[in-house]
Parts: sequence; C-alpha cells; structure tokens
Amino acid sequence: MIIISFINSANLNAQIPEAPYQANWKSLSNYKCPEWYKDAKFGIFIVWGVYSVPGYGSEWYGRWMYKDTLAWGNNYYQHHIKTYGTQDKFGYKDFIPMFKAEKFDANKWVDLFKKAGAKYIIPIAEFHDGFAMYNTAMSRWNSVLMGPKRDIVGEIAEATRKQGLIFGLSSHRIEHWWFMGEGTKFNSDVNDPQYADFYGPVKVHDPFDPKAKAPTMPPEFMNDWLLRSTELVDKYHPQIFWFDWWIEQTELEPYRKTFAAYYYNHAKIWDKEVVLNYKHDAFPENAAVFDIERGSTKATKKYPWQTDTSIGKKAWGYIDGEDNKKPNEIIDALIDIVSKNGNLLLAVGPKADGTITPEQTDVLLEIGKWLSVNGEGIYGTRPWTISGEGPTENPEENVQFNEYQNKPFTANDIRFTTKGNDLYAFCLDIPKVKPITIKVLGLNAISGKRISSVEVVGSFEKLDWKQKDNALIISCPKSIPCNHAMAFKIKGVITK
Repeated sequence: MIIISFINSANLNAQIPEAPYQANWKSLSNYKCPEWYKDAKFGIFIVWGVYSVPGYGSEWYGRWMYKDTLAWGNNYYQHHIKTYGTQDKFGYKDFIPMFKAEKFDANKWVDLFKKAGAKYIIPIAEFHDGFAMYNTAMSRWNSVLMGPKRDIVGEIAEATRKQGLIFGLSSHRIEHWWFMGEGTKFNSDVNDPQYADFYGPVKVHDPFDPKAKAPTMPPEFMNDWLLRSTELVDKYHPQIFWFDWWIEQTELEPYRKTFAAYYYNHAKIWDKEVVLNYKHDAFPENAAVFDIERGSTKATKKYPWQTDTSIGKKAWGYIDGEDNKKPNEIIDALIDIVSKNGNLLLAVGPKADGTITPEQTDVLLEIGKWLSVNGEGIYGTRPWTISGEGPTENPEENVQFNEYQNKPFTANDIRFTTKGNDLYAFCLDIPKVKPITIKVLGLNAISGKRISSVEVVGSFEKLDWKQKDNALIISCPKSIPCNHAMAFKIKGVITK
C-alpha cells in the first residue's frame, strides 16, 4: 500500500471542474438533505462479516477475544480458548477461511428487505475488524481474495438497484486504530509481523473510559482511512455513506471535511443527491445528516436525522441465542422517530453462511405487513407543528442507547405526521373499548379549525367522532385493520 502525505481537497477534487463544495464548514453548510431521503423513512442496515463465524456475544468478538475480562456479560477471551485454542495459535484472522457465505444470495436478501418496507439498504463495507467486504485495492484482507471470494458490497449494490431501492454503505475503518489493540499485551497473533497489514497499526485504548486519552492517529493511518473512503465512493457510487463514531476525533477534522467535499462533488457528477450520516459532533448539523445510535430525540428536530438500531437486543450482527425485538416495538419506534423528522435504520445480522434467521425474517415481514396498510402515513410525510401527545416520552435528548430506558408506548400515546392537507394521528397501541381522546385537536388548541373527516387508515368503517373545545373524541373502531399501531387520517386541520 502506498502512503502519501495529507491529501488535500484540491488534489481530490482536481478532476471536477468548478467543484461546488470545498473542504471547509462554510462551503459544506450549503448541503441540503435530499427529498428522497426525507420521503424514505425506513432503511435496512446489514451487519455481516467475519464476526458472524464465532457468533458469540456480539460483533465485537474481534476485540474482546484478546482481553480477559467480562464484556457485555460475556468472557470472550475464555470462550475463545475453550472453543478454538489460545490466541497465538488461533487468532481472529483464522476465522476468515471459515467465513464462506455459501448460501448468500443478494437478490433474496433485497427481496426480503423490500417486503419489509425498506426504501434503502446499507451493508457494512468494512467493520472495526479491518476485513473489507468489497473489492478493494487497499488491502489483501478482503472478501474477494479471502473467505467468500466474492464482492459482497458489489453484489448487494447491484441487487438493490435492480429492485428500485436506494443503495448506501457504511465504513467503520477508523475504529480499527484501537480495535485489536489488547492483543499486543500478551502472546497473540496480533504481534506476528506477517499479519501486521491486517492487525496493525493497532494501539491500546479503551474508548469507553472517558478519562483515557486516545493515542493520536498519524497521517499515514488517516490517509489510509481517506483513501479507503474515497475508493468506496468511486467504485460503488453509494447514495448514502454512513459513518460510525470515532471520526469526530480532532486530528481527523481536515480529512473528514475533505471526504465530505469529495463525496458531495462526485454526486454532482453522477447527477444524484446523497446523504452522509454521522454521529456525535463530527459534522455541523447543516452539513450532513445526524444519526443517534439505539436512541431517539425528545423533540422534533429542525434538520432530518436518523436512528440506527438493531432487531437484536444483544447484538447487531449474528450471535447464538439472540433475543430479538418484537415487531410492535420496532413499529412504535418508527412512528415516534418519523413524527420528529427522523428516519429509522434497522440492522439485521445474517449468519456466516449468508442466511437470515427465521426469527429476524418474521420480524421484517410483520413490519412490512403493517407498512402495507399504514405506509401512507409514514412514507413521504413531514412533521406537524408538534410530534404528539401522551404519557410516554423519551427521557433524554440526542442520547445514544436511550432506547433501553424507554417505557412501552400505550394507546394514549399519539404521534402525528402530515402529507399535503392530511394529518395522520397514530395510536401507538391498539385501543380497546374506551374512546380515543386527542387533546391537541380540540377547537381551542388549533385556533377553531374544524375537522371535516376522520377515518381509520386501511378501513372503510364509518367512525363516530366529535370535535369539542378541549379534544377530538373518536369512538373505538369495531374492526382493526392491523395488529399494531393504528392510524387515523384527519382532514380540516391543515389548510394550504
């Protein structure tokens, strides 16, 4: 691999006449989130790689197998020794030949995701472990030369576009800087020079310790990150480029600005509108699209944003003994997020052979069944003046992992979306006998605007309803068109 000095924006954008974006925040703030992304609302995140071979604990197996401690309720280190042998004899790299993906069929995957109602698909191109799932010139450690011997990202891209969905991808490369670092502390294959191009350069660092100062990344490693990122843009033309955390490191700022300008300028060449997802404070909120991991926001956000979460409660990738979320939990989260101007990116974890478990398949199909009835109140909608009302609210604002703190939504929790002159009001649980009361749709709350009609989405049943000064009262429908949250389509509130 050729290492060069810092690649500046002028170098990378030389091929673009009058490049509209420059590598500075003022220029990048001219970015506008595309309408297709605002309309899409729901995407699938494919968390698949070498870590699916051990299928133990989490997709972070490659880190924790080198540290003799309890991590997220599991001792990966001891499990590894008992199952595969000591780390100097059988290291993480030795899982690669076992990662055969013999049953992987990108077309079947995309067909399932489309049935689930997803509008965009994002596979992981490179995880923290440094194994590339695509045809890269930057490393021999990739899925074309090793393991499956296939361009996984390329096949998913082709299948996604063939079925009319939006293709994106993600990179977690920057976390490789410390991901395998624990293996340098003892006799393991991480210290073997012949594998330095896979494991290194690695540094010992605990990213979860707020007192631990991260070792500064040298230009060589940051250039490598930039080159791998631009290579993905050039090879696959993704319309979404999703970055995990850690790119917010101070020393990486000129590199991430350079990448954003490169990506946005190349999208102009393709005549496509693109989205760059980020976490924490890696970008200003008007220069890219903010993403909250396993969390939400308490209030509607000015700019479009996204939650990324997983069907699995324990992990993102495949593990034995996963406890999967119920469809109702995911559907409620989707509605809540969409009501606040957000999108939901939902992760699936395929097995090493390329199959998706029956449990996760069932969850996806149930979500798709619900969206086939209620999608008109989700896709292409925009937030109303308020996101909703009810007793259950997210406890914090913009905090990762706050989904674990959330209480189950009830039939008294209402969330709103709008499309044209229609207002959609979702009950986040199926109401039983009591009438549905929506306080914010009383005459006094909406300046005397009189509601002209109320109907259940997906049903022709004529409803009994009355708009009073202090609330809209809707009698409980006799027939419910779906098994989860129910939507009412309301006219008269919005006039344009």
